[in-house]
Amino acid sequence: MRMMLRKLGFYAITAWVAITVNFILPRLMPGNPVQTLIGELKGRVTPQQVHAIELSFGGFHQSLVQQYGTYITQLFSGNLGVSITLDSPVSTILRAAVPWTVGLIGVSTILSFLIGTFGGAMLGWTRGSRFDTVIPVATFFQAVPYFFLGTVVLLVFGSTLHWFPVLGAYSPTLTPGFNWTFIYSLIRYGELPVATIVLSSVAGWMLGMRNMMITMIGEDFVLMAVAKGLPRRKVIWHAARNAVLPSVANLSLAIGLVVSGDLLVELVFNYPGVGNLLLQAVLNEDYPLIQGIFLVITLTVLAANLIADLVYLGLDPRTRTEAAV
Repeated sequence: MRMMLRKLGFYAITAWVAITVNFILPRLMPGNPVQTLIGELKGRVTPQQVHAIELSFGGFHQSLVQQYGTYITQLFSGNLGVSITLDSPVSTILRAAVPWTVGLIGVSTILSFLIGTFGGAMLGWTRGSRFDTVIPVATFFQAVPYFFLGTVVLLVFGSTLHWFPVLGAYSPTLTPGFNWTFIYSLIRYGELPVATIVLSSVAGWMLGMRNMMITMIGEDFVLMAVAKGLPRRKVIWHAARNAVLPSVANLSLAIGLVVSGDLLVELVFNYPGVGNLLLQAVLNEDYPLIQGIFLVITLTVLAANLIADLVYLGLDPRTRTEAAV
């Protein structure tokens, strides 16, 4: 319990730092960001929109402390400001885009972790066999940038061979709904983006698990299990259960890399997630939307890391023992 509370406290402080940085960044720019935005829009904003822009930055007519208080109050009430280009609340825009990104990242991360962990365990157990040729192939795909691999996959398997549908998250002729036709279209359109992220990230899991599996095979408890004549699958499971712990610990670090790669993949496949939204926000200098996206991405990654740490605490009894001492 003490270790869990320590983890929660650490992530709470990290989240507060991210929120504070999100508040400070616009104020580090020379001049007044509000006036800069209004000047760039060249009179296309109404007084109400000007007021909304000021509120999205915490109100520049207030002192810095008052601005920070206003910012925190709005944040906890779910008010992330108003998008300048889309003329809608940032929270409403993100509510429509974030589920697509979270779904794509979640499915891709789980698949790459499972495939890499299982494959690494088998490669470690059968080290030196012809199956080791999988390692350089997987390493090659990991060395290729996400956006380049996504572009090649899109051109070859989508545009040329027509094996997969391209561009978008589902058929434009369908209306989103909880029915098999829409779900099937959702799966088909998501196959190439998911495959791109999995191919680009599976090698790390595979190599890490293989190396740990080779180490575990020489441990006394595995040799004892073999000497007792236990079935091979039980011995492999016994070794893999202990070898997987470092992979679970590294899951926290990998999530951030997957998120950055996912945003690029969304741009390549025109996927309706945060990636396209962030590009448009940057091109249009939509600061409230950029701030909202940065904050949501940061808090989402922190939440995923916290879950990974709690899973590790549950899997490894030694951490609970150390915390109790």
